[in-house]
Amino acid sequence: MDLLVERVDVWAATIEDRPGGLSEALATLRDAGADLQSIIARRTPEQPGKGVVFVTPLQGDREIRAAAQVGFNVTASQHCVRVMGPDRPGIAAELTQKLADARIDLRGFSASVIGPQFVAYVAVDSLDDANKAMDILQKA
Repeated sequence: MDLLVERVDVWAATIEDRPGGLSEALATLRDAGADLQSIIARRTPEQPGKGVVFVTPLQGDREIRAAAQVGFNVTASQHCVRVMGPDRPGIAAELTQKLADARIDLRGFSASVIGPQFVAYVAVDSLDDANKAMDILQKA
């Protein structure tokens, strides 16, 4: 299988859970020139009135300074691998099974299909697990 597998830094920020909370954070990144490839946002039930947004990538001093202004930090506790390749039925099940067989515990997983391609983000707990996941997925 022809897959592109690479480590990516994920940036996270707490946002206000109100209309415009997410758009304000994203507008700051847009104004700094960020070309985001993945955005995941959700409420945080453990903190009523708050949400969290995860983005990747942020590159260059200008984008990183802007991100810091609205509370983004690179997630040191979450290591992420991006996997891209041709879509086909069952690809997510196959890839996650390979990781499970290697005893890699997933912290998070998200995937989407765009046309004939899929992109998945696999989050794990350690750099060692990220490196193992990359080795496994590159051989898939």
